[in-house]
Amino acid sequence: MAVWAKKGTKEAVIRENFVILHPVMRKTIFCFFATVAAACGPQTAQEPQQEPQDAGDTAAVRIAVTPTLDCMPLFVAADRHLFERAGLSIGITPFQAQMDQDTAVMAGSVAGAMTDLVRAERLKSQGVGLRYATATEASWQLLTSRTARVKQPHQLNDKMVAMTRFSATHLLCDLMVDSSRLPSEHVFRIQVNDVAVRLNMLQVGNMDALLLPEPQATAARNMKAYVLYDSRKADVRLGVLALREGALDSAQWKTLQQVYDEACDSLNERGLAAYADVIRERTGVARRTIDSLPADYRFAHWAQPREADIERARKWLKK
Repeated sequence: MAVWAKKGTKEAVIRENFVILHPVMRKTIFCFFATVAAACGPQTAQEPQQEPQDAGDTAAVRIAVTPTLDCMPLFVAADRHLFERAGLSIGITPFQAQMDQDTAVMAGSVAGAMTDLVRAERLKSQGVGLRYATATEASWQLLTSRTARVKQPHQLNDKMVAMTRFSATHLLCDLMVDSSRLPSEHVFRIQVNDVAVRLNMLQVGNMDALLLPEPQATAARNMKAYVLYDSRKADVRLGVLALREGALDSAQWKTLQQVYDEACDSLNERGLAAYADVIRERTGVARRTIDSLPADYRFAHWAQPREADIERARKWLKK
């Protein structure tokens, strides 16, 4: 249910402009407000949005991506023409939010997505035939603004956390709340789908805490945000590349794996700095953020997601 604050306060402004997911009622009641764009910078909230494809792009298979670091193997493969050299007709279609990726997958306008296991398992439960290609290096950190005066998870009592409904960030928020023994209904999950908008909310001080992937998490740390939770340290791996059944034949599947591994090898050998141009163009972050990315960030070869992570996503969705 929606929780309202005294009119005119910062809390009132946020709660009037964003989806308040009260833990008790979050499965049934969701409020959407048209003033997100005015509060947080340019974005269109009414309809799923995607960036236009390149003119004349006739790739037979398109994969949805978001402006996040886990998509780098596909960014490199596309920008360095690895797909073409391998004889694959594969292109990537950028989206700002996972929700819009899901819409495209369900409509069949893309063959799959770089996503997370929670969203993929939910699509599968809705009848979308998906096959897991490989686990990815997607990770998320829960960060809080210094002005929020929250340095420990248990201090999130009666605070607002920006995340995406039915996604890895939603699951991770619940894990964090459970581990800190906070009453679930005392932490307000607020749906903000666009990761760039989420980051901007931290910058302008409109949110108590946010779950962010890389490189947006690094940008937040450069703003002196506190890290309250890190999915990598918690050994929770939910990133996945999921493709629709039948999108590729067996030969194309094998070639895609080879291209993906080649891109991972190049990223690991040359380092992220060598691909600063790709990161900047594909994610929109500043050079300072790119220079501050974790030095130990590595990209693993093509491998199936762990069964424990798949089961974690399934169990959480059943709840």
